[in-house]
Amino acid sequence: MNLDSEDKKSKKNNESSKTRWVYRACMMAFGLSVFFSFISEMLLDKVNIIVSLIILLIIIAIGIIFDIIGIAVASANEAPFHAMAADKTPGGKEAVRLVKNADIVSNFCNDIVGDICGIISGAAGAAIVVKIAVQGGSNKEIIIKMILTGLISMLTVGGKAAGKSIAINNSKTVVQNVALFLYILNNNLHIDILPKSNGVKRKKQERN
Repeated sequence: MNLDSEDKKSKKNNESSKTRWVYRACMMAFGLSVFFSFISEMLLDKVNIIVSLIILLIIIAIGIIFDIIGIAVASANEAPFHAMAADKTPGGKEAVRLVKNADIVSNFCNDIVGDICGIISGAAGAAIVVKIAVQGGSNKEIIIKMILTGLISMLTVGGKAAGKSIAINNSKTVVQNVALFLYILNNNLHIDILPKSNGVKRKKQERN
């Protein structure tokens, strides 16, 4: 009976932790969306066309990188990271927590950040089209818009397609690198963005 009660408490606490993390993820998504929109709008207004295109490429690259992270975490095997955590390897515990929360991590990386980058890259592309049209004449706007939209789609779809292969074939390496970054972030800046694992099971095992 006690074990069943502890399992229920553990499950309830894990669900509560994930709910809080989803709330934080939504707030982060809002903040990231506002931040990237502000930066892109401010920069695109003040820089030339070449720099504007570089900013656009960076936005697309961010979407592809986060897509790789989400897929790698979802496809990674948890066992090697438990060994890293047991050996107290930097990033080992973070890697375990990443894989344990693969559903949340992949949702945040693939859906939230991916959608934000998709929306902002479209807006940035439209701003660049207007800038080019103003300099080169409005009669070219439709052609430029079609070409730039095609290029954005090609780079985004092609980059994510190539990224999926990288993420699946190198899932352990990707997760290790992300976990190490989170470890450094937590140790140096005391920022912990992952749901905390519940300690009930550990206590239960110690009693047994």
